[in-house]
Order: sequence, then structure tokens, then C-alpha cells
Amino acid sequence: MSCIQTIADYGLRSIGIGERLLPRSDFTMCQQFTLIGSGMIWNIYFGVLALLAGFFLATGLALAKNVESRLIRKPAEWFIFVFRGSPLFIQFFLAYEALALLPRAGFPVLGITIETNWMTRAWAGALFVLFLNTSAYAAEIFYGALRSVPKGDLEAADAYGLSGWKKFRRVTWPTMLRLAWPSYTNEAIFLFHATTLVFFSGFPAFRQEGDALYYAKYFADKTFNPFIPYPIAAFFFVLLTLSVIALFGVINRRLNRHLPQEQRRRIRFRPQILR
Repeated sequence: MSCIQTIADYGLRSIGIGERLLPRSDFTMCQQFTLIGSGMIWNIYFGVLALLAGFFLATGLALAKNVESRLIRKPAEWFIFVFRGSPLFIQFFLAYEALALLPRAGFPVLGITIETNWMTRAWAGALFVLFLNTSAYAAEIFYGALRSVPKGDLEAADAYGLSGWKKFRRVTWPTMLRLAWPSYTNEAIFLFHATTLVFFSGFPAFRQEGDALYYAKYFADKTFNPFIPYPIAAFFFVLLTLSVIALFGVINRRLNRHLPQEQRRRIRFRPQILR
């Protein structure tokens, strides 16, 4: 089988398109690159959706934590504390066990039965956990940036007659993003790396359609050689990290376009060893 035929057969296998059965013998480098790369579709899916949804929740949590009312501030503080204070791996397991306790028959609502089985699948349950986790970390980053907004900018907004939502939209929020973006870029990179934990969590792979680490472990088990599939998976994640840095760098330059060149904050990748 040629490499082109292998890519055609297994390039989209992780989402159910192509060959149904995995290779059983004579594992080639092309097969390993193709299947592990196919699994990256799920890692990108988890990371992109969790980031997009988590960005808005994180902004709301940061604003809630910054208000004076305890009824609004305390729930936001406890949410951030719980998800930042507990390991992501444990959150996966607890979420799966909690979702598995839901009635198999679903919930009857107004005569309509709402199915619950789909919530124990990785594409939904694991995504929900990643969404909550990154929201908590990003909220703390945004809160620190919100507290660091120069008072001069806020006083200038007041002098121009801006107040309320218009002041937040045109002054406070853009400045907060500009200050938080380098740190938020590192959070985005770590989130994509954390998607590999989905494989080790309680959420099972459906019809052998797993992420990149799922296929890497499959080849490592079959060939008894982990020094080929796992470096291949690492190679794909390095490419993904470079893509994230490039994309967030473009956004960072856009946020800082009004500043002199020497005052623009550059994105520096600082991997988090522990979380």
C-alpha cells in the first residue's frame, strides 16, 4: 500500500471516515504519522471550542471577581479557586462519574425525553471539563490584567464623557486584553497540551476513534517501541504550538498597534511545569 493510499484510508479515520479497522501488522511510518495526525483533529476540536467558550466565561468571572458585592464576587472566587486548586485529571474522573449517574433513560421534560448518554462521551463531557478549567485559569489572568488597567486611561475616559458599557467596551476591555494577552497565550498552549489527558480520563474512545495519544499508544503497544509513535505525537503538538503562537501573535500585534514599537509587549512561551 502506497503512502498516498494510506493517507486516503486513514487521514480522517478519527472522525469515522475511511477504514474501519486499524492496521494489525507491518506498521509503517506513514501509517503512524497518518493515524496520529488524524487523532490531532480531536485535540484541536477540544482546544478550539474550550478556548472560544471559555474566553467569554473567563471575562464574566473576572468582572464578577472585581465587583464589591459579595453575592457576585464570592461565587466567582470559589469557582476559580476550585478549578485552579484541583488537578485537571481528577476533574475528568469526577465529571465522568457524575455524568454516568444520570438516568440512562433520560429526563422527561414537558412530555419530551432528553437523552443523557451522549454526556458521557468524550466529545461532550471532556469538552465541558476543559471549558470550565480553562475559564478558571483565564479568569484569574484577566482579573489581574483588569486590576492593572492604568488609572490614567480610566480618568481620560471619564474626561471624554464615557461611562458604563461604552467605557468598558472602548477603554477597559481592550486595555485588559492587551495586558493579559501574553499570559493568555501560554494558557491557550497549555490547554491544547492538556487535551492529551482526555485519553487517560474516564471518558472512553468511541469505535476506536480517539485522539493523537490514543493512536500513539496503540502503535507503542503493537510494536513494543514507544520511541517512534510518541515522538511523532510530540512533533504534531510542536507544530500545533507554533500555530497557536503565530495566531495569537497576530492578535497581540493588533491589540498593541497604537503603541510605540519599544512599548509593545511580546509573547514569550513559558511552559507551566506544574498545574
